[in-house]
Amino acid sequence: MEIKGKFDHFNINVSDLGRSLDFYAKALGLHELKRKQAPDGSFTLVYLGDGQTPFRLELTWLRDKEGAYELGDNESHLCFRVAGDYDAARAFHRDMGCICYENHDMGLYFIADPDDYWIEVLPEK
Repeated sequence: MEIKGKFDHFNINVSDLGRSLDFYAKALGLHELKRKQAPDGSFTLVYLGDGQTPFRLELTWLRDKEGAYELGDNESHLCFRVAGDYDAARAFHRDMGCICYENHDMGLYFIADPDDYWIEVLPEK
């Protein structure tokens, strides 16, 4: 059997949903597409989109979670391609204070969200 499918979304758990929504809107221009809340208030799921692709980032907030999430070695990451002036995007992220790693030789950098998930930022090309 050959499975045929497509990527739908990627999930990350966040400690402060409002702070994460603000970060993703400001840093990457992502906007809320859909929200689901548990009837008992124990969790909230928010799906974010870029307005250009069908891919969604799912943010999960858990009411009873205490403390920071354990991200291990943090070797997994999202990748986001930015259109327009790449150097201006880098300067904007630098001003936001969210750049956590830069590799000038490879022409890329990473930003960290409020829960320390890393997002690789590349030019659109």
